[in-house]
This record gives sequence, structure tokens and C-alpha cells, in this order.
Amino acid sequence: MKRAISQGFIVTLAATVSLAAHGETLRLSHFWPSASAVHKEIFEVWADSVEEASQGELDVQIFPSGTLSKPDHAYQGAVDGISDIAASLQGYTAGRFPLSEIVQLPGVSSSATQGSCILQTMFDEGLIDNEYQDVKVLFLFTTGPAYLHTRSTDIQSPSDLAGLRIRRPSDVAGEMLSSLGANPIGMPAPDIYTSLQRGVMDGLSFPWEAMRVFGINELVDYHLEVPYYSGAVMAVMNRDAYEALSDQARAVIDQHSGMTWSQVAGEVYHHLDAVGREEALEQGDTIHTVEDPLSDPMWAGPLEEGTERYLTRLEERGLENAREVYERALTLRDECGE
Repeated sequence: MKRAISQGFIVTLAATVSLAAHGETLRLSHFWPSASAVHKEIFEVWADSVEEASQGELDVQIFPSGTLSKPDHAYQGAVDGISDIAASLQGYTAGRFPLSEIVQLPGVSSSATQGSCILQTMFDEGLIDNEYQDVKVLFLFTTGPAYLHTRSTDIQSPSDLAGLRIRRPSDVAGEMLSSLGANPIGMPAPDIYTSLQRGVMDGLSFPWEAMRVFGINELVDYHLEVPYYSGAVMAVMNRDAYEALSDQARAVIDQHSGMTWSQVAGEVYHHLDAVGREEALEQGDTIHTVEDPLSDPMWAGPLEEGTERYLTRLEERGLENAREVYERALTLRDECGE
């Protein structure tokens, strides 16, 4: 069945590949809800384009909401063949993508489109490709900046975070939150609503897009826009599944990989961030903004400390090029724009 293409995102291929139609099914697993714009405007659009370009040889069956593999097992599920394709955050597999997660550090990215360009470029340049040897990478992208959202605490300075139980989406975010005095708690995104509702935690770190997608805006009253972190996201394919395809089908998958689709995803997230923020404003929430935390006397020290601690930890693991990757990420800020 043809899925609707939302928001006008249509990717035109340079050439149509003629294929014999025998209906190879590819199972795509991700954790976003089926009603979400992320599902509809990224993954359904990608699947439709693949099916159309393959002229019926490839059929993409999407399993949203973690129904095929849970968020923290999605990547390994693709490696093991539970799914043929998986999309998930690198932060859900702690320690497995340490260099990729450098794009998440404060000051590297200020928007989803910029972060997506930086991350995909680092992969294309071979700076982080060793982290994905178990899979065929389709495209990499990022969320917009993740901010701090709390139920009953109006955070305006780092001292206001002292002792608060804040959900952290990755190791990098955990480093930052710890340096700010918070108590980071790890859990997959779909579990946040219930945990926040039950008082298991005091707040969370999320981009505006996710606040709306997972219905969290309705549970919190205070937001601090301090761009201390961005989420890294991957769409990857099982290597055996990719190699088993015909030459023509592999060409279609290759055409649906790389920077073009990284930017499609980044644009979707960029738009959704604006929608999520507007929703919070409409319900009367309090929003404070720290425009440039690395130049702010209250925020710069803790964030720089967290960045240094993360890079040092990578070097202690034997990743001697960690600072090289970090410096390249900073250089790419200008090349990728905002």
C-alpha cells in the first residue's frame, strides 16, 4: 500500500533502476510512535521511495514503537538479523559509539540540520566509520539541541539542578548533567512518560520535537533552553541482508543512503522542534533561554569540564584520535551552517 508523503519531502533519484519484481521484504524497526511525524515524514517516506525506485523488488515493512526490537536493543537486533534495518539513537548502546557521540557535545551543533550534516560528514570522511563495521550504514543524523524540562523546579542556574533526578539520553548527556550537579537517570524514551508521571524522576533532557512526540509537554511546566547536548541517530542495515540483495536492489539502497537522507531527517527534526516549542508556549509553560552557554559565566565552567572529562575518558580507552574528531566537528560547524 502506498504511504502518503508528508510535508512535501520527495527525494528524486538521479536515475531509475530497472528491477525484476520478486518482492524482497525488508523489516525496518524503530521506536517512534506510528502516529509521529518522525515515523511518517522520515521512515515512511524513505520506505516509499525505496519501493518505488525498486519497481516492486523491495518491500519495506515498518515496525514502529519498538514492536520488533526495543530501543536499547535495536542496533544489536539489526546486527543479529532480528530486523533488516534499524533506526535508533547511538546513546542507547552505551559506549559502543564513543566517537560518533562527540557530535553531541555542547557547542558542536545548534540545529538538527547542522548536526546531521556534521555527523554524516564525519562518517563519510572515515573519522567514525570503524564504529559501524557490523552493519551497512544508511544515513546518520541528529536531533536538535536537547534542553532541560522539569515538573516543578524552575531551573535558571546550574545550582538549581543540584540533586535533581534528570533522565539522560546518553553517556555524553550524563557527563554534562553530572558536571551540572544533577543525578542522571538512564531509560529509553518510551518509558519517560510513565516514570515522570509516577515521580520516579524530576525532569528530563529532550529536544522540543521529542517533548511533543512522546506527549511529555503535558507533564511539565518549566523549560530551560540551554543547548548542552544533541542526540545522534542512525539508520543501519544488516550486512548479510544487504549483500543478499541483487546488484540492482543494492544500488537502490545505496541511492537511499548518505547525506541526502541525512538532511531529509534533519529538516524534519528542525521543523518539529519549532512545533514542540509552540505547544509548550500555548499551554502557558515557563521557558528560559541561555543563548550561548559556553560564553555564559554560570554555565561555561561545568559544560567545559564535562566535555574535557568525556574526551579524556575516550583517550583512556585508547581512542587517541578523540580530540582530532572533536576539532573536526567544531570545524564542520561553519561548513554545515546552522
